[in-house]
Amino acid sequence: MKAVLRQIRISPKKANLIAGLVRGKDVEEALTMLKFMPKKGAKILYKVLHSATSNAENNMGQNRGDLEIKKILVTKGATYKRHNPISRGRAQPILKRTSHITVEVGAK
Repeated sequence: MKAVLRQIRISPKKANLIAGLVRGKDVEEALTMLKFMPKKGAKILYKVLHSATSNAENNMGQNRGDLEIKKILVTKGATYKRHNPISRGRAQPILKRTSHITVEVGAK
């Protein structure tokens, strides 16, 4: 089963750092790691992974202990463009990047 979170306000580079740490691990181990990690991306990934495991339990009748992470994909979403005023009437661009996160879990 899988879960998808789209247009989340974190840059893909930062989210991919956290995803790389839990990629390929057991679901229980990954959830524990993410729960105690002091990063913004860890909280977001925890929610998506928890949703994917709940989908597997409720829709497919899987046991949580038998699940592992098959695939975590972090892709680039839309970029919000903002401007910061600077001297002489000019504007400095600010790029607020977003991500799409896909988590797929399956039986071992």
